[in-house]
Amino acid sequence: MGMTTALRRARQELDDAGLRGAILVRDLDSGDELGIDAELEWPIASLVKVPLAIATLERAVRGEIDLTAPITVSPGRITTPGPTGLTRFRNPAQISVDDLLYLSIAISDSGASDALFALTPPAAVTAELRRLGYAGITIRHLMDDLTRTPAEAFDPADAHLAHALAIGAATAGNGHAVAQIDVGQANIGSARAFVDLLHGVWRPTTITPEVAARTQELLGDNVIRHRLAPDFSSDASRWSSKTGTVLNFRHEIGVVEHADGQVLAVAALTQSRVPAVIQPGAEAIMAKAARIIHNELRVRS
Repeated sequence: MGMTTALRRARQELDDAGLRGAILVRDLDSGDELGIDAELEWPIASLVKVPLAIATLERAVRGEIDLTAPITVSPGRITTPGPTGLTRFRNPAQISVDDLLYLSIAISDSGASDALFALTPPAAVTAELRRLGYAGITIRHLMDDLTRTPAEAFDPADAHLAHALAIGAATAGNGHAVAQIDVGQANIGSARAFVDLLHGVWRPTTITPEVAARTQELLGDNVIRHRLAPDFSSDASRWSSKTGTVLNFRHEIGVVEHADGQVLAVAALTQSRVPAVIQPGAEAIMAKAARIIHNELRVRS
């Protein structure tokens, strides 16, 4: 197809679906990469759970956290659609740190994530990333803050109004009246920053090898597979990933390991101009755009 044509096609697919997007695909062995707007900073929603897991595991290796220690988690009692796991529990539960990591990554359980943040607060997770040499991701708030967007103020039938508000209130510099999606106040990162982090997990240099191995395992256990997974999973490839969603932002980062030995990291971060909560078309198109770039890079490699 040609590199320029592939990138143009990917951009067009996103635009036609009412999406603005940043995508980066990198061959983790050759270092070859291809992408669009990979440096743009985005509110990252549940993608923050990956650095949180890495920071928790690194601290465990240093003996600062006991992964087997039971943590008492209060019920979230959240009744709005969306949140999973402990967030929906009705009674207190005792869960080990290790199992909280599983819940946080595999089912994107924000209650589990905040129990982990209680051990390693947002600023400490950011500090751990900097210590490991990763500068492009900044963590400022808990997952609970993402349950306090305008979406929760509306009845489910009117939730599209929150998306209309989110779309209409953005400023040219990616500032926002909604703090959770304002790059000056939110947890933020770029497609490049997340590809760099995945690179460090699959080909560890500063991340401890046992931390890298466990993080790979957790990402491989991800059960949320309606976004990029249909385009990246097959009998001849393994897809390990994490999604992130807040208001009109839909993201996924992951690594595809092909049977022929090629391993590619993929990050797709998008923002929709369409005020609808459920957008299967957007999910499919972001996957298609990422796949176009992936296929072009795979051909070139």
